[in-house]
Amino acid sequence: MNSALILRTSLFLAAAAFLLSPEASLAQDPVPPAQAPPAGTATQQGPAPAAPIRLTLQDALNLGRKNNTQYQAAVTTAGLTREDRTQARDALLPSVAYNNSAIYTQGVGATQALNTGFPVVFIANNAVHEYVSQTNIHEAIDVASVAAWRRASAAAAVVRAQAEIASRGLIVTIVQGFYNVAAAQHKLETAKRGSDEGDRFLKITQELEHGGEVAHSDVIKAELQMQDRRRQLQEAQLMLLNARLDFSVLIFPDFNDNFEVADDLHVAVPLPTVAEFQQQAARDNPNIRAALAAVQEANHDVLGARAGYLPSLALDYFYGIDAAHFAVNTAVGNRKFSNLGSSIVGSLNIPIWNWGATQSRVKQAELRRAQAKRELSLAQRTLLAEMRSLYAEAETALNEQEGLKRSAELAEDSLRLTTLRYTKGEATVLEVVDAQTTYAQANAGYQDGAVRYRVALANLQTLTGVLTTP
Repeated sequence: MNSALILRTSLFLAAAAFLLSPEASLAQDPVPPAQAPPAGTATQQGPAPAAPIRLTLQDALNLGRKNNTQYQAAVTTAGLTREDRTQARDALLPSVAYNNSAIYTQGVGATQALNTGFPVVFIANNAVHEYVSQTNIHEAIDVASVAAWRRASAAAAVVRAQAEIASRGLIVTIVQGFYNVAAAQHKLETAKRGSDEGDRFLKITQELEHGGEVAHSDVIKAELQMQDRRRQLQEAQLMLLNARLDFSVLIFPDFNDNFEVADDLHVAVPLPTVAEFQQQAARDNPNIRAALAAVQEANHDVLGARAGYLPSLALDYFYGIDAAHFAVNTAVGNRKFSNLGSSIVGSLNIPIWNWGATQSRVKQAELRRAQAKRELSLAQRTLLAEMRSLYAEAETALNEQEGLKRSAELAEDSLRLTTLRYTKGEATVLEVVDAQTTYAQANAGYQDGAVRYRVALANLQTLTGVLTTP
């Protein structure tokens, strides 16, 4: 028994050892075929980013008018005032109403009805059941309503002019934001070049130091300059980011940073002549139109207040059916009657005494008119001053453009030559650093000058209504 048990145990262990050996594993388990990765796993990538929206200035203006909340608020106000004018006009026209009524009142006994001839308790009623169906055409005629309509028309003109002012102000803001983005892009490119130049100059000074041609102080100065250029690069990146974010909020209905602006910052744009500018400003200035319409509104307001001294006439035309039904005792029976006809009712309201309320309203209206005239005079004087100031600003910015461009070109050439002289031992490190700083400042001034001229042209547009574009 023990021998058999030992034999079985030995055979079991031998079989287990064979099964666990690598050769057995290879024999029993065939190599699985290479499995292809799930479809889309190996090559699957995130969605390709959408191409950025390329915006011209006109595209930006269209988006701004459509999506800017403040401008749309001005447009909404103009629409509301236009509806006020419509309502004031409709108040002068006849109104038509169709009235239906049924009156049920307390009846009297048959005997009293025979004796008095009235089947109801209240004399004002014709019968126990009375039905009235009639059309009423009503019209009120007075000077106050006419003045109110004219005042509403003038108020609508004021708000239309204010909406135009808001539109032109929005254009200035969009132009400034558009070209701020373009200028920030140019400044970033300049900062990148300055950073590369700082790295290159540091390498030059280190090589010259190893050759014993310059002192270690030059390396220190070059490294300080390199660190400063890197900081300027970071600031330029931040400036571009903020300019893009501000512009995105201004023109898009949702947050969208995936755009690029058409770079026409340095495209030549002519300045209108003084005579052309003055003619357009005098004819199309919305501030003057708003002030004139405000004076007209005040004049109609005075007329409407004075109309309180005058009588008013109201006319009503009625056409319809008056039907009545009442019942008495069976000896008399039921009676019914109906009338179909028309009538005209006119009333004249003559004011006599209201404790000076009308006089007070007239005084208020006259005070408002006097203030409106003063504001018109101020608007005219302000226009003359703005015409001279804004045109001088645009002319100055235009005249400086060529000089700023030339300064940027000279600064770039000076930096190149000074660096070359330094490598030959003919210039000091301070001269190179000064040339780098001058180049950065000259290029930034060139970009800022271009933006200044574009904004100046947009400000001229607020007076003339004509936006000068490339």
